[in-house]
Amino acid sequence: MKRALGPALDSLALRIPAALAIPALAIPALLVAGTMRAADAPVVVTSIKPIHSLVAAIMEGVGEPALIVDGASSPHTYSMKPSNARSLQEAKVIFWVGPNLEAFLEKPLEALGSNASVVELDNAPGLTKLPFREGGAFEPHDDGDHENASGDDHGHDHAAEPGRDDGHAHHDDHEEHEHGHGAFDTHLWLDPMNAKAMATVITTTLVAADPANALTYQANAKALDDKLTALDKEIAATVAPFKDKPFVVFHDAYQYFEHRYGIRVAGSITVSPETIPGAERVSEIHRKVGELGATCVFAEPQFEPRLVKVVIEGTSAKSGILDPEAATLKAGPDLYFTLMRGIADSMKACLSSA
Repeated sequence: MKRALGPALDSLALRIPAALAIPALAIPALLVAGTMRAADAPVVVTSIKPIHSLVAAIMEGVGEPALIVDGASSPHTYSMKPSNARSLQEAKVIFWVGPNLEAFLEKPLEALGSNASVVELDNAPGLTKLPFREGGAFEPHDDGDHENASGDDHGHDHAAEPGRDDGHAHHDDHEEHEHGHGAFDTHLWLDPMNAKAMATVITTTLVAADPANALTYQANAKALDDKLTALDKEIAATVAPFKDKPFVVFHDAYQYFEHRYGIRVAGSITVSPETIPGAERVSEIHRKVGELGATCVFAEPQFEPRLVKVVIEGTSAKSGILDPEAATLKAGPDLYFTLMRGIADSMKACLSSA
């Protein structure tokens, strides 16, 4: 029988002490058992990289979630692939932010995700939700918190904020959808406290779907929560020296980062990346950048950088790149932390010299 397994196993058996040797018949059984354990992990699908990262961190040691919007793609402009459809059909659990961000997923989920538990994370209890800023939010916003942005709460009383979900209103009727981008900004993950709120829902969902691995999910979730606390303090310290310097972004995606850390986004080139601004809009922003003096204008890697060059031409403004959707980053459990540090570090690099 040992011969049937091949000379490689014969050679291996000669090198293993007798007391530790595994009977040859047991080796195929162990291989089968390992395969069964991998197959037993629930099939989990995620929409975008930041959400995938949180789910992957909680699933470490159990399985790896699938990702729909991979590579440098953006949920604002994404089109479904056949492989994505297969993933949805096979899924036991699907995590997405919601139809206000991933509009392309709404109909496929209805058609293909009927056998899965579909979790809309913009309904997570405890989220801070900020109103979508119509008109591009080009003027500075005065929330009275900029001077107090330090420490654990960075000057914000989140419990008292009108946009904070108290855990009871889950918006099941999706009344926001009729507003196009919704009644709130959907880039929720750019506040680590929102990442914590979403991680809580992710953990609860995975434990319910796969109770056999509940202890692993819960231990991973605790480790993730501790890392998010440390990240929050780290970013606050990084941005503190330049938080009062105004700058312009490609599109209005940074409101949660801005609100959490008290930084000053003076405005955006476009309201949303699906909408290319007209000549009048670009001219208006060019004038405003000139009025601001030394500042920065940030592009994004998956959208047209030429607009930023036009906006800063003839001014003292510098340009940089921010990546709010992790277009340039490799998917995985560490991506969220790389993403958030990257935003803070890019701002520091540009604004510190402005």
